Amino acid sequence: MKARTTLILLVVVVAIGAYIKFYESKRPNTEEAARQEKNIVNLNREKLDGIVIQNGDEKIELKRSGNKWRLEAPIEDQADSVAIDNLINEIENWRKATTIPAREIEANKNQLKDYGLSKPKLRLKLIGADMPGEILFGKDAALEGQLYVRLGNSNDVFIAAQTVKNDVSKKAEDFRDRKLTELTTAQIARAVLKTPAGEIELIKKKEYWQIGKPLQARGDNEKIGDLLAQVTNARIQQFVADDRGDLHAYGLAEPRGSLTIFTQDDKRGQMLEIGGVPEKNRDQVYVRFLPRGAVYTLPNKLQEILNTVPNDLRDRHLVRIDTNILDRITIESTGKPKMVLARKGEAWTITSRNNQPANSDEARRLINTLNNEQVLKFVEDTAANLAKYGLDKPSTQLTFSSFASENTAETAAGEHPFVTLSFGKVEGDQVYARVGDESFVVAVKRSLLDNIWTDPLQWQELAIFKFKPQEIHRLSIVTDREQSLVRTGKDDWKWIVGNGPINKVNVQAFLNTLASLHAVRWITGPVATQALEKPQIAITFTTSPDDKAQQKVLIGGAAGDGMWSAKVDGREGVFVISNPDYTALRLPMAQSSAPSTAAAASPSVAPGSVSSTTAPTPTPAAAPRATP
Repeated sequence: MKARTTLILLVVVVAIGAYIKFYESKRPNTEEAARQEKNIVNLNREKLDGIVIQNGDEKIELKRSGNKWRLEAPIEDQADSVAIDNLINEIENWRKATTIPAREIEANKNQLKDYGLSKPKLRLKLIGADMPGEILFGKDAALEGQLYVRLGNSNDVFIAAQTVKNDVSKKAEDFRDRKLTELTTAQIARAVLKTPAGEIELIKKKEYWQIGKPLQARGDNEKIGDLLAQVTNARIQQFVADDRGDLHAYGLAEPRGSLTIFTQDDKRGQMLEIGGVPEKNRDQVYVRFLPRGAVYTLPNKLQEILNTVPNDLRDRHLVRIDTNILDRITIESTGKPKMVLARKGEAWTITSRNNQPANSDEARRLINTLNNEQVLKFVEDTAANLAKYGLDKPSTQLTFSSFASENTAETAAGEHPFVTLSFGKVEGDQVYARVGDESFVVAVKRSLLDNIWTDPLQWQELAIFKFKPQEIHRLSIVTDREQSLVRTGKDDWKWIVGNGPINKVNVQAFLNTLASLHAVRWITGPVATQALEKPQIAITFTTSPDDKAQQKVLIGGAAGDGMWSAKVDGREGVFVISNPDYTALRLPMAQSSAPSTAAAASPSVAPGSVSSTTAPTPTPAAAPRATP
């Protein structure tokens, strides 16, 4: 084949390919073409820039800017984008019921007039590239809910549903946006409320609101959000007038108050002024919204924001502890050694006691308790007289810190306190408190102090033993008598002191409880001292065949609420155990003559006295609850 022929064929192939790509590929397929044929108009809404409605003498002009619409005539205002989108949807889905071809219309020159299409009062023009001709709306057709329609660039007449006519027959006011502002509450970074009582400034820092004026205090996110939502969610009741005329009639020449909202980058803000109440609509109030340059009415409830005082917007939570950066808690109390708790992952240790494991659940409970604690009242807005409230020398003080083990570009190594909580004088059922260097003094419930443990012994972890039952080799239980056993096999035991068949079920239940014994809580003070004056059980056991690793636990008297006091040799402090654990630790090791697998607990006895291990379970005498 000659080179010239090859070149010609190549050009032809390229031309066909270009035709398919740029022309044929953009033509509708058979199904789409059939659908478009049934439409009154076909439009590409992405190219739609504006809409003009001529309804008699009134001309309504709507202009699109991005995804938003504005009303340009007969007044300038933001338009209701939802209503306009609905109109466009109606136009896109507007179908022909019947077509009267142009040749029939031309045969009868009066027919257009009969259809109301010679000089129609209602017209709709779509502005933009590749838009259809002007839509002319005629009279109602004989069929109910139908009318005559014609496009300005065609002589064909269509009969179609009246839905689009109904949408474009509205007044200009119906296309105005009744939502006062396009801003959402989440977009607001600052707000200024002016009321007859003064000015309140609200500032958002990260996710929290602060009060900047007339005092500096933490704000209540929910209450401030509700206040701002009065504007961001407001819907206009009536469009009254523009704001270029005399505003005295609306009480807006000298507004009673205003709320101005700012976004992060907006320094000017959007101001809403609040005026008087209409004589004929007492459930509404006149307002002037400066960004839209108009006077409207909003629901009368809006006036309630003028009664707002700073304390209405203050955060009544005692403190905010950011657990994401919390690494250490320092507790200082008069007459007690300074105590430091340190976090390692989800666990806590007592740094001031050689990093001994701490009660991690209690640390989390303390943080949650403090974060949820509500202020009873705001006592003083200035901290000028701390001595009056015992806060010049706090009786208890907690410091919450982050900790960096080494220097970084953002932070120096060491401890970095971020919140300090001080408690002062107690008066009745309340105690005075102050957070960090905040300028105000508050009162909280006195009982909160009971939830702040100041003795390191109270913070010990609750796990008393962490063995496996099979690790226990020899054990001795002394109540009113002694029972001693030694392991001879995996599940086999023999008596050292005692006789009769060994109750293996009871032995296993005893071992399960003892090996993983847990405290309910630790107790201190006189209650702890008195708790072991009348011991009930002394248990000694070893965890190795050579019997060198010996453990001893002493169980004392009732500690109230169905619990019992106990102590472990070699470990400071007294703790309480539950009644089920106590019962399991009193199980008889020997088979009872009665068909029972477990003996009930016996009454409290003095050391060295004797009573039967099969005595009925006692009802503990009522005892005051041990104070943690």
